[in-house]
Amino acid sequence: MFVDQSRLTGTFTEENLAFQRKILERSGLGDSTYLPEAVLNIPPNLSMKEARKEAEDVMYGANDELFAKTAVKTKDIGILVVNCSLFNPTPSLSAMIINHYKLRGNIVSYNLGGMGCSVGLISIALAKDLLQVYPNSYALVVSMENITLNWYFGNDRSKLISNCLFRKGGAAILLSNKSSDRRRSKYQLVHAVRTHKGADDKCFGCITQEEDSTGKVAVTLSKDLMAVAGNALKTNITTLGPLVLPMSEQLLFFATLIGKKLFKM
Repeated sequence: MFVDQSRLTGTFTEENLAFQRKILERSGLGDSTYLPEAVLNIPPNLSMKEARKEAEDVMYGANDELFAKTAVKTKDIGILVVNCSLFNPTPSLSAMIINHYKLRGNIVSYNLGGMGCSVGLISIALAKDLLQVYPNSYALVVSMENITLNWYFGNDRSKLISNCLFRKGGAAILLSNKSSDRRRSKYQLVHAVRTHKGADDKCFGCITQEEDSTGKVAVTLSKDLMAVAGNALKTNITTLGPLVLPMSEQLLFFATLIGKKLFKM
């Protein structure tokens, strides 16, 4: 359906339709993913109203399922962190959630934008820090992206890749520092390690929202992205390793490192 609808818009060359099909086949998304109705319409109906509708579908759907599973009352939520990089309306997404669920007036609320795919984990780390300050609290983290106003109808291949990777969806996670929740929690959050490579120009420029030669705005993914992500992951694991590995594994790693450096093993 994605390929057929893309062809019907009449904006893509045959070469770029084939390029998108190739990316889709390698992406692992499959045929069960979702796109907003506004993108699939012929012609596409890309408007602020439709973008809000997509955000509401994702946020409220995830939250409703979360509240049903945990049996936590909405009035008990003391901290709210919402993240969406490319769609930041006014009122904010966090304000939309507060209004929809009539959350309490003294809720600590944050709305994070423009921070890319890493912002989901950044939101978790922020909620973790806030739970150190506010005892006996629940923190709700809602992580999503919005496609409607960020679909690319041009022929710059570095911008077409995002059409093939991003789909409609999100996640809602509940964190608690209440001792009574210890037994029923799925996980205990022990460490949150963040490595920021933004000072490096190559890292800083690997994902950019910009216009193409015809003035269409889209997200450009550079060829350096995978190398940059790999280096960041390597640094992160090096930082995280000593925190989570037992001493025996740390000694083994150290011995292997010496063997490689000194004895060329």
